[in-house]
Amino acid sequence: MQSFTYLSPTEVVFGKDTELQTAALIRRYGGSRILLVYGGGSILRSGLLNRIQQVLEEAHLTQEVFGGAKANPTMEHAREGVKKALEFQADFILGIGGGSAIDTAKAIAIGAAAPDTDLSEFWGGAKKPVTALPTGAVLTISAAGSETSNSAVLTNLATGAKRGLSSDLNRPRFAIMNPELTYTLPVYQVACGVVDIMMHTLDRYFNPTENEMTDAIAEALLRTVIAKGPVAVRDTHDYDAMSELMWAGSLSHNGLTGLGGPGDFAVHQLGHELSAMFDTAHGASLSTVWEAWALAVCDAKPSRFARYARNVWGLTEGDEDTLARAGIKATGDFFRSLSMPTSFSENPDIGVQAETVLRDLAHRCSNQGRRTIGSFRVLDEEAIYLIYRGANY
Repeated sequence: MQSFTYLSPTEVVFGKDTELQTAALIRRYGGSRILLVYGGGSILRSGLLNRIQQVLEEAHLTQEVFGGAKANPTMEHAREGVKKALEFQADFILGIGGGSAIDTAKAIAIGAAAPDTDLSEFWGGAKKPVTALPTGAVLTISAAGSETSNSAVLTNLATGAKRGLSSDLNRPRFAIMNPELTYTLPVYQVACGVVDIMMHTLDRYFNPTENEMTDAIAEALLRTVIAKGPVAVRDTHDYDAMSELMWAGSLSHNGLTGLGGPGDFAVHQLGHELSAMFDTAHGASLSTVWEAWALAVCDAKPSRFARYARNVWGLTEGDEDTLARAGIKATGDFFRSLSMPTSFSENPDIGVQAETVLRDLAHRCSNQGRRTIGSFRVLDEEAIYLIYRGANY
């Protein structure tokens, strides 16, 4: 096991009606002027925004709202939020929704604390943030794990680049997690969330090292999501399934399932380019390329994929190479059983693409050939292109 530092300071408040504790938690973490960040109209239709506003009003906390976070949150929208936070003199940013709203809240918190620096400098890597306003999260979608993670992802519409920023400044002070708040989700969003949760652990699990304790945690989480995901897709009001997925989503992206090893995250990088170019849902972008990625890299360490097949899928027949490929197929079959795409043609936002598009995707993913991605197998621009080509059917 490699050396690591593990910090997971977010206070998790889990269970029914926990959103009613929002005001008390904000006060505990020093907030008095709160910018409420959310996405579309679902929290308006469900009455959640109104309930939270009422709780804040009863606690005599000053509030302002900022809606419109997109499924693939944009830097341009976050800039508007920074401006609003500064005008309002916000001292606390509350994200209400899924990863998009929470990531937007994180970006606003960083931007408002450094008003002389454009967000593109932080998300482009030119500068590192040194301070941020405190944030909190009220989760309504089990998927991104942003409620306990140190990362936030934005798409820069001007450049077409979708990039993440990892910093412990991004970790929310608290995360309110009421599984009942996910009941109104469309089935497709639930399925996308299942993929995203799994991928946050798979992108950590497939790395060059083996760490028994960390690997066992990751495998248990994956087995749980595989068991509960189909139940949630069949019945979005199944409290047991929705609660297990909600907790799995947080654990999958708070760093726990990858301690002691270098994360790979190549699939996320590959998927980011698909989301940026085609505006496909994040979970769908990941399922679209996972099988092609796995088949391209499994021979770097077949024993790792064979362990995955045995310990996650319960497969036992065959040698390591046979088991490795069986585990990959089982994963693809699982995604397909949830009606999630596993190739370009199966993804209605993408479809089979011309060779020039595949080359362009690889060029973008490799930062114009200036970077490699992955650690399980390091991938340069040509290797990235071959994976896109492998998914292009």
